[in-house]
Amino acid sequence: MSFCLILLAAGNSKRFASKTPKPFVKVGVKTILEHSLFKFEKIKQIKKVIVVINKNHRKFLKQIKFNSFVKIIGGRTRQNSTDKALKYIKKNNIKCSKILIHDSARPNFSLGLIKKIIKNSKKNNVIPIIPIHDALKESFGKNRILSLARENFFTTQTPQSFNFKEIIDLHSKNKSIYKDDDLSLVQNFRNVKFIDGEKNNFKITNIDDLEMLKNFMNLKSRIGIGFDVHRLVPKRKLYLGGLKIKSKLGTLGHSDGDPVLHSITDAILGASSMGDIGQMFSDKNKKFKNIRSTILLKKVVEQIKSKGYYIKNLDINIITQTPKIKKYKKKMIENISKLCKISKKNINIKGKTTEKLGVIGKEKAIAAEVIVSIIKYD
Repeated sequence: MSFCLILLAAGNSKRFASKTPKPFVKVGVKTILEHSLFKFEKIKQIKKVIVVINKNHRKFLKQIKFNSFVKIIGGRTRQNSTDKALKYIKKNNIKCSKILIHDSARPNFSLGLIKKIIKNSKKNNVIPIIPIHDALKESFGKNRILSLARENFFTTQTPQSFNFKEIIDLHSKNKSIYKDDDLSLVQNFRNVKFIDGEKNNFKITNIDDLEMLKNFMNLKSRIGIGFDVHRLVPKRKLYLGGLKIKSKLGTLGHSDGDPVLHSITDAILGASSMGDIGQMFSDKNKKFKNIRSTILLKKVVEQIKSKGYYIKNLDINIITQTPKIKKYKKKMIENISKLCKISKKNINIKGKTTEKLGVIGKEKAIAAEVIVSIIKYD
C-alpha cells in the first residue's frame, strides 16, 4: 500500500483568537503544523504530502522548516479543501492507493496511531474514535432536558484512511451529504473499520486547548553552562560571536579562537550530556587547525537536533576590557540566531569588564560564559 497525506490547514481559526493563524503558532520551537509534518515524515508508506493552506496565510509558510511537501490553496469549507487536494493528486498522476486525511489542529497524535491506521487500511477505510464518557443531555427549550444513552455515542478523530479511488468518487458525487468529516461520505459502506483513538489527540480550537497541548507534550528542559578564555596576541584575527572584529590583537587558539562560540558550543554539549568541546573537536586533531568556530557550532546544533533537542534561549557574558561589546551586540546576535536556529529575541548578550584587574583587565585575554536552555518535546 502506498499513501498520500492530505494535511488540512486552510481554516480561518476564528475561535482561536490569535493574530498568528493556528497552524503557524509555535509550541516549543516548532509550529503546530510542523509537529504533524515531522511525525508523518517517519512513516515510509507515505509517498507524498499535500498541505492545504488558506490563501491569506501564505506568508506564514516562510517559517516552516519542513520542505518536502506540496502546498495548495484550500476552499471555503473543509470539504472544498479536501476535494481540491484529491483532484490535485489525480491531475498530477501521483501514485497512491490510499489517502490519509488529517486536520493540522490535531498535532498530538502518536506514531503508534498512524501505524495502527495503516495496518488496518488494506481492506478498510479506517476511522479512529473515542467513546463518550460524560453524561449526555439534549435540551428541548426551557426546563426540558433529555438524558441520552452515552453508550450509543462516540467522537471521531483524524488521521482517517480511505481508498483513494473510492473517496475521490464520493466527493464528486455526494457533496450534499458531507458533514464535519469524510466519514459522512463512507459511513453507509461496510468497509469502514473503527479503531481506538487517543485522548491526547484532541483538537486545538481555542487558546485554552493550546495551553493543554503544551502540558500534554511533556516538555523536557535542560540547562548547560559554558566557559572559555583565550589569550590576546599579535598577528592573530579576533573573532567574537562569529563576527570578525577589527583589532591589533587576536585570540590564540587551535581553531579561530572565538571564546563566545566556544562557550555556546560547550554549554549546548553540557546541556545534552554530550561531553565538551575538547572531546568533540580535539586540539590534537590537525583537521580542526584554524577552523572557524561557526562550523563547529553548526555541527553540534545538528547533532542535538538529531536527538530531538532544540535551543530555547542563550544568556551570554563577554568579559573583556577591550573591545567594547555594545556596538557589536546586534550583529553578534544575528550571527548566533542563524547558527543556533533560534529567534534573536531569545538571545541576550552582556559586555562585562574586570575593572582592569587580572589578565583580562590588562587586555591580555578575553573570556566568555554562557547559560543555555534546551528543550525536547516527546
